[in-house]
Amino acid sequence: MTVSIGETIARKLTFHDLRKFMTLTEIADMIRSLDMSEAYKLKYDYDFWARPTQRMPKGTWRCWFQKGGRGSGKTWTGANVVKKWAKDFERILIIGRTAYDVRDTMIEGQSGILSVSPKQWRPEYEPSKRRLTWPNGAQALLRSADEPDSVRGPQFHKAWGDELASWRYGKETWDNVMLALRLGDDPQIVVTTTPRPTKLVKDILALNTTIVTTDSTYANVENLAESWANDIIRMYRGTRTGLQELEGRVLDDNPYSLWTRAKLDETRVYRTPDLDEIVIAVDPMVADLTAKEIRNEGRLEYDTEQSETGIVVVGRAGIKGDLESEGYTLDDMSMRGTPLQWCTQAVTAYYRYGADSIVAEANQGGALVKAAIHAVDPNVPVVLVHASKGKKTRAEPVSNIFAQGRGHHMGLFPQLEDQLCEWQPGMPSPDRLDAEVWGYTYLMVDPEVQRIAVMGDD
Repeated sequence: MTVSIGETIARKLTFHDLRKFMTLTEIADMIRSLDMSEAYKLKYDYDFWARPTQRMPKGTWRCWFQKGGRGSGKTWTGANVVKKWAKDFERILIIGRTAYDVRDTMIEGQSGILSVSPKQWRPEYEPSKRRLTWPNGAQALLRSADEPDSVRGPQFHKAWGDELASWRYGKETWDNVMLALRLGDDPQIVVTTTPRPTKLVKDILALNTTIVTTDSTYANVENLAESWANDIIRMYRGTRTGLQELEGRVLDDNPYSLWTRAKLDETRVYRTPDLDEIVIAVDPMVADLTAKEIRNEGRLEYDTEQSETGIVVVGRAGIKGDLESEGYTLDDMSMRGTPLQWCTQAVTAYYRYGADSIVAEANQGGALVKAAIHAVDPNVPVVLVHASKGKKTRAEPVSNIFAQGRGHHMGLFPQLEDQLCEWQPGMPSPDRLDAEVWGYTYLMVDPEVQRIAVMGDD
C-alpha cells in the first residue's frame, strides 16, 4: 500500500505512520515528487518526523522529562520544541551542562536549534550576549548549569534543560530555573537527558506535574553512523551501563558496590572550608607510556582509544590522620590522551587549584610518571605512593570515609560517580575511581605514607 503526499497531509500521517505500510524507498519517491518549496518545508516539519515519544505531550504538565539513551534524538526533540515555542512565547530559557555544551550541542550542533530551523524561521545567534532572537522578536537566553546564579533575575515562559542528570550544581540550578519560570499562564520546561539515578532526577520524576517519555538508542539507530552504533551497542548491550546509556533507564545502585548514590548525595557540598592540603591525584594508563606505542611513518604515536587517565583534585580540611578531618573532591579532570596531554592536564590542575603536589601510584610505572610530568614542568612536586595489595583493600578505607560522612564531592561528577557506584570488588577498577582513591589515601587514610619520590629526588 502506498499513499500520495496529498493523502499524507489530509490524514495527518507522519513519517512513522508511513513506515508501517511503505518502504523507505517508496517514502523517498513520494518526497521527491514534491516541488522544492514543499520539500524544504517538509524537511523542517517537526510533527511529521517526530516519533510518538518525541512529540510534545498533550494535557497539563509542568515538566516533560524525556530520558533517553545516547544518540536517541533527545537534542533534536528539545531544539524542535523550542523552535515551536518561539512562535507563541517571548521569553525562553535554554540551559545546558556547560557553556560549551549549550553552544556546541544545543545551538550549533547537528541537531541543535540552528540546524532544525528553516531560513525564514532561523533565530539570530549572538554568542557574546548569550542570546537567540527570532524574526518575531521572541528571545531565548542561554545559560550554563555550571553557573546557577546566572539564572537569577530573568523570567521566562518556557525552558529547555539538556543533560540535567549531569549538571554539576543540579539542585541549586534546578531551583533557580523553577523560580524563573513565572511568566504566562502555563510555564513549562522540557528536559532531555541520559538519566542517572541522582536524587534530583528521582525527585523530578516523582512529581505529579512531570510527564515522562523514554527513548532508546535502538529507536534512532537508522539516523546514526553505522560504525558508532555498532561499537557502542556491542560494548554496552546486556550490561547495567547499557540499560542507562542505551535504553535510558534509571538504575538502582549496584548492591555490591562500595559507594552508594544516596550517600554521595547526602554528603555533597557546594562550598568548602579552607583546605589544609590539596593534591592532584593521577592514575595513568601505564600502556600510554609503554605497550601502546605505535610507529607511524617514523613518528612515535600512542593508542588512546581505550586509555583514560584519571585526574582528580582532592583536598583535606584538618590534620592528616585525624578522624575529624574531612576530604573534598574538588574536580574531575580525567581525560583520554597521550602522556604529553594528560601530564599537561595534571600540571594545569596543579596551578589552577594551588595544589601542594601531584600524587600517583609508584607500583605501576611510577618513575615514568614522574619523568613525564617533569618533562612538562620540572618545578611541580610529584609524590609517588605504594599500592597496598588488592583494589578492594585500597578502596574500602576511602569508601568508609564517605560512609562516615567525612568525604564530600563539591557538586556532581557524573562519570566519576558512575564508576564509584557501579564498580564492585573483583572487577577491574576504572581510572577515575582509582585516582580519587589515591588522593584520599594519601591525604587521609595513611598519615605515614612513604614519599618515595619527590621533586628533585633521584
